[in-house]
Amino acid sequence: MKTQPDQRPQPTRRAALKTMAVGAGAAVGLPVIQSHVAPLNAEAPPNPVGASHPIHGPNWKPKFFDDHQNQMVETLTELIIPTTDSPGAKAAQVNRFIDLWMNDEDADKQREFLEGLSWLDGRSLQLHRKPFTDLTTDEQTNILRPLADPDGQNPEDAIGIRFFQNLKDMTIFGYYTSEIGLEQDLHYVGDEYHNEFPGACTHSEHQS
Repeated sequence: MKTQPDQRPQPTRRAALKTMAVGAGAAVGLPVIQSHVAPLNAEAPPNPVGASHPIHGPNWKPKFFDDHQNQMVETLTELIIPTTDSPGAKAAQVNRFIDLWMNDEDADKQREFLEGLSWLDGRSLQLHRKPFTDLTTDEQTNILRPLADPDGQNPEDAIGIRFFQNLKDMTIFGYYTSEIGLEQDLHYVGDEYHNEFPGACTHSEHQS
């Protein structure tokens, strides 16, 4: 008998990212961020990366990246979680979160991340004679496509694959623990305040 093709709609990339974020514990993500990152001012008390955090201020400047590196990270995160029917990674300022994260990392991880950015710019110059941020979205996507496969067999892509996998993890975590990611995309309301919380079941059939 001839099997019918699967008519179920395929999940969008954003839906897949949501599933990954929830599976990784997005509901408890904010406390993780609070414990992971250091305050921008050493004399200030620890501060969660919410809407009032200094990284969202109008005078923000990167602490770890230079201007070009920050622009690359902003571009890359938006390619990973683009603006669709809800804001993307750029609107959530995920690049600023990653800058704060990397500023607190050890020297080896910092060096590895910067080597990944440099490798990606080198690949862009090799293919298009332009830095990555000057490419069209299609050109950028074509460079990233082989890096999205963690089992890629091309040894020349090893640095790029490792870097891009790491960046995707950081982007997903940063986005879905941001106010935009939690409230506008995931519609998370777990921290709403309630004046009352009845302890007994109110269904009549359960009152006996």
